Amino acid sequence: MDSSRCTRWAALATVPLITLVACGATQTLPPEQTVGASPTLPEPDKQLIPTVQVAPVKGWPSGGKPAAAPGVAVNAFATGLSHPRWLLVLPNGDVLVAETNAPPKPEDGKGIKGAVMKQLMKKAGAGVPSPNRITLLRDADGDGVAETKSVFLANLNSPFGMALIGNDLYVANTDSVMRFPYQQGQTSVGTMGTKLTDLPGGPLNHHWTKSLIASRDGSKLYATVGSNSNVGENGMAKEEGRAAIWEIDVKTGDKRLFATGLRNPNGMAWEPRSGTLWTVANERDELGNDLVPDYLTSVRDGGFYGWPYSYYGQHVDDRVKPPRPDMVAKAIKPDYALGAHVAALGLAIAEGTALPAPFANGAFIGEHGSWNRKPPSGYKVVFVPFGDGKPSGPPVDVLTGFLNDKGEALGRPVGVAIDKRGALLVADDAGNTIWRAASAR
Repeated sequence: MDSSRCTRWAALATVPLITLVACGATQTLPPEQTVGASPTLPEPDKQLIPTVQVAPVKGWPSGGKPAAAPGVAVNAFATGLSHPRWLLVLPNGDVLVAETNAPPKPEDGKGIKGAVMKQLMKKAGAGVPSPNRITLLRDADGDGVAETKSVFLANLNSPFGMALIGNDLYVANTDSVMRFPYQQGQTSVGTMGTKLTDLPGGPLNHHWTKSLIASRDGSKLYATVGSNSNVGENGMAKEEGRAAIWEIDVKTGDKRLFATGLRNPNGMAWEPRSGTLWTVANERDELGNDLVPDYLTSVRDGGFYGWPYSYYGQHVDDRVKPPRPDMVAKAIKPDYALGAHVAALGLAIAEGTALPAPFANGAFIGEHGSWNRKPPSGYKVVFVPFGDGKPSGPPVDVLTGFLNDKGEALGRPVGVAIDKRGALLVADDAGNTIWRAASAR
């Protein structure tokens, strides 16, 4: 870490946490200029103290729920969960939920900056131990509420992504992809499973979540792996195999880098018209309120998306030393900006949805919410309309109200999925709830 950055975080460490919400400048761009295919990118704002505005987690009051878009009704599909983050809908309509959080990371969070970040994440609701399990939810009578909840898999290692291929269930732990036998209707798995392949993990493991999706023919899996730093400040040797999407052969476990330069990719989905893989990714911090936009993008085989040397195409990040103009020249501009620091995590294509017509063709995105922007951004579920296989208009709010007028987080949306009857399911890891959004008709 360079001396100027040490100075910034040393200053933060001397400020009581409660006052950190006031640190930093406010946004200067109107929100509509920070989203879409051609967002406005201001000059970097390298502040002495980076903007910090953490929404403390309060939780939902009795009877509370998110506000839904016109024509959409929302209810609690399941409550009383423990940090639910990711979802998989099984062919019979059962829903698997990864109840999970970060694993022990003894080399992450060291020093002044690390100590401050640990405090911030605890305040934001991310300080709980990982339950390390996958829970099965079943709505047997079809009323939109799960009547039964059972532990499907336990003793995992910060599980996140899940994919079903035939009778094999694949689970992405923080450091590996595991395979378990599955039979339709079962409510638990009694075997230890087998490891298909390792994924980058280790004692640093800064971005720990590993999402997972199967190819349409079931021959491959794709796994996301986030970076081990903000902008490579831990050294590029620590980034080996990270900031990337891996392609994995399900028969052999052999893998290759499919796309790189993606700082922290999470949700993935196949666009049905083109068959193209899409992902959402979280971009870098500490360049100001309006930089850098998190984004939704198609993913090219062999594509490089800039991290850490440049952002949003070929905008050079001069904090990264030594510079790599050769890599910057290769950087692909993402397809669609979602706004700075929204923390886009969940992604689901609207294929099969029964929501009203405005949500028939496009992508649902769970925005977990910012910790370093003033005013906060994200804390909602949005829909990006598609036309001809690509984004075609501004994002539309689907679920809001996760942040109250006091700046407290009632909940924080993460994973999103379309259920068997076409409703949208949303994992809320701060509200410990799975929400179900359906047509209000």
